[in-house]
Amino acid sequence: QVQLVESGGGLVQAGGSLRLSCAASGRTFSSGAMGWFRQAPGKEREFVAAISSGGSSTNYADSMKGRFTISRDIAKNMVYLQMNSLKPEDTAVYYCAFGYATTVTMTSWGRYNYGGRGTQVTVSS
Repeated sequence: QVQLVESGGGLVQAGGSLRLSCAASGRTFSSGAMGWFRQAPGKEREFVAAISSGGSSTNYADSMKGRFTISRDIAKNMVYLQMNSLKPEDTAVYYCAFGYATTVTMTSWGRYNYGGRGTQVTVSS
């Protein structure tokens, strides 16, 4: 069993930055890939970024490349999402996810075994 708790969301002006954190519990945390997803009101949940179990491989959605960076600290059971140059269209609830057999190229929420409850990010123009 893996439990995930996101934090770090908030209100920021366009062009600003936020760092999201995801605290994971469970002994198997280091054995699976981690991902970030987001869901805006009235829209489908979409893939943001993923990182492999060891942290050596990452994958990003095209619209996030160059602006977002995913990282993980295995010793602390933490995953982070550094978001720079934020835009109003980045406004959404952001969720982290864990998958035992997931690879970073898998961009579907259904490919992950566990997900958190999300943290709200609001970018004002």
